[in-house]
Amino acid sequence: MRALSTGEVSTALRPFYFTVHPDLFGQYPTQRTVNENSLKQLSSILETLQQKQPIRPTILPFYLRSKDEKDVKAGKFTLVKIQLKEKDLRQAILSILKTCDLPTTFVDKIEEPKPSVTKHKSRFWQRAYSGERIDFSELEEDPIYASIIMKRKVNAEPDTLKAYLDKHINEVHVKLEACRPVRDEVEKLEKVLCSVLGLKDIIWDCGWNITHYRGCLLAFQALAEHHPESMEVLRNRTLVFANDTGISLEGNVMLNSGEVRHNWLDLIKNVKKHDAVLLKLPAFEKAVSQVLLDIKVGRRKFMPKVMVGQYEQQLRQLTTTLSDYRGKRKYPSSWPANLSTYEIVIEAEAGPLMLSPTGQFIVPSSCPSFLLVNFITENLEEATKRLYHYNNIKHVERELHRKTIKELGLAALNKDDSITPDLMIQCCERLLLHKKDLAPSLEGVMLWVTHYYSVMSDGVLCVPWDWRF
Repeated sequence: MRALSTGEVSTALRPFYFTVHPDLFGQYPTQRTVNENSLKQLSSILETLQQKQPIRPTILPFYLRSKDEKDVKAGKFTLVKIQLKEKDLRQAILSILKTCDLPTTFVDKIEEPKPSVTKHKSRFWQRAYSGERIDFSELEEDPIYASIIMKRKVNAEPDTLKAYLDKHINEVHVKLEACRPVRDEVEKLEKVLCSVLGLKDIIWDCGWNITHYRGCLLAFQALAEHHPESMEVLRNRTLVFANDTGISLEGNVMLNSGEVRHNWLDLIKNVKKHDAVLLKLPAFEKAVSQVLLDIKVGRRKFMPKVMVGQYEQQLRQLTTTLSDYRGKRKYPSSWPANLSTYEIVIEAEAGPLMLSPTGQFIVPSSCPSFLLVNFITENLEEATKRLYHYNNIKHVERELHRKTIKELGLAALNKDDSITPDLMIQCCERLLLHKKDLAPSLEGVMLWVTHYYSVMSDGVLCVPWDWRF
């Protein structure tokens, strides 16, 4: 059996994390510390199990946040002790969820094949059960393993969107309704903080659900009340709770939702230093543009988050590389005299050199100049096609997005970063095609287009973009 992927482990344990995350215990240092320490140990244990290595039997204490707000305000929490002695990652995850009385729906859907009881076991399975480390790529050609994969595909549940809705739509509405008080509180906290601090907006750009967002807002509100003078610098700015701390290229104040409040305060006190770097960026971007025949220096909507200081170094690095190239030779004669109709995006120092679905050249700042020049030469024609196509379809996607929300009565419609405009258009067109059948179930639902089916703990319904009716 294949190992559970990191994504599957994360999805399976998401309800658990939302119940024990230290940020939910900001006013209770004892509970927060216990959960922080236990989470660190748990992370190490899961990593060991994912590598199919044995673990020592361990007991990890966790405080669970109550679903009853009265108990939370009264400081009443449930202490559980999770016993981990399993040799299998899947069983360990089930043990965690069951101990905390949390749903195991996601894990249950990942079928666990039963080992063959015949005398002629595959040599691969004999090695697996004897504890020997094996190369899982070998199993692709093993008849037992191949049949398990085929069986899983055939029996995968659900097979269609209608079947999934029939089975899970009540769960969606129950969870949405259960989270309504939290959403109302979040909306209220956002308005209060924007009003008091003069913020333009507050954005939640994190993988955690809305309960964790509320925890972050409450923690930030407490920080602002204790340090009002430091908050003046936030006036007319956008505050973003994300996975990094710093000032983004748009000038937004980014706070890591997993960090302690002291780190947030350190950043806020140094915002002006970051602003000084931010003011220099247009000049550095212009330098890249000039050395590369006036190409536009752009940014991807879903590009990895980068802070201003880091981006300045990346721009400097690429400018130097290209300047050295031009000092020794000319650009290819096949290039147009001007590249202003094209767009380049400079990203992390190390990464893939690629052409985005929207026609942008995605370039790591450490890319050697000759590789970049060759890549642009080979992809100019394809970049032109993709840019033209994207400029035509982006308006179609926006209109279909608006129409889908309206005609199906959705509360919200979002998508993963990996869902391109083409894929989203296909998904929306099919939703509208079957709106008479789907609208009664989906009215008031928060829909998230991705690559799999799931009901999140806060009631968000995930569906694959290529769902079948």
